[in-house]
Amino acid sequence: MKALIVTASLAMLSALASAAPLQPTGSPPVLTDIRWDILPAGGKSDGGGEPHLRIRSDRSSSSLALDGSRPEVAAAKRALAGGAGPVAFTVAHQAGTLACDGRLSRRYEGKGDCRFTADPGFEQALAKRGIAPDERRDLLAMLLVDATVELADGLADAGLRAEDAGELIAAAALHVTPAYVRDLRAAPMKLASLDDAFACRALGVDAAYVHELAGAGYADLSVEDVVSLKALGVSGDYARRMNAAATEANQ
Repeated sequence: MKALIVTASLAMLSALASAAPLQPTGSPPVLTDIRWDILPAGGKSDGGGEPHLRIRSDRSSSSLALDGSRPEVAAAKRALAGGAGPVAFTVAHQAGTLACDGRLSRRYEGKGDCRFTADPGFEQALAKRGIAPDERRDLLAMLLVDATVELADGLADAGLRAEDAGELIAAAALHVTPAYVRDLRAAPMKLASLDDAFACRALGVDAAYVHELAGAGYADLSVEDVVSLKALGVSGDYARRMNAAATEANQ
């Protein structure tokens, strides 16, 4: 069940990275055949109120919010806020640099092409931690979801180390932060892996919910139990009322 929950969230990133051609071995690690356009405010399925920079390949797409939440996207936001005409911008990240150009028809409306140049130093830093990507294409996905060395180290310090590049990408994509992991590990629930944390985040399980269930008499549950209860809409209050009803019925 946990694998099914996270697969849909991450398949898009994997397809985007794998569809972009990679330069031959020995050449600088550059991905090409990447395109960009802009999703207008409110154009995303999450109803976001800011435009989004969409990065696309032939088979999939991802987007970067132009809402100021990521400093490395600030230069792109400024460029895309201009008037009609040629435009060029970069998104510089630990994983590498996405350099784009194209044309705006008006403010936050346009399209063009991009090249992604991976940062060898970042790849080496991941290798030292035992999580180097099998394919450099994964580094583009890391830029898109903001997977960083700091995230990898923070998760390890919180007690759930990323076992490979895919887990680091998943943690960033699902916003599984070190603080979130620490809170879950401190709750009365058997949390054994990042995969467990991914399932919890995907279903909206937090430490408060686990404590709520524990207060209703359901402590030391497995992640599968907690996720299943959350998926069914079972709250702590509901569990207490069901327990009370069962007690009355047995008297």
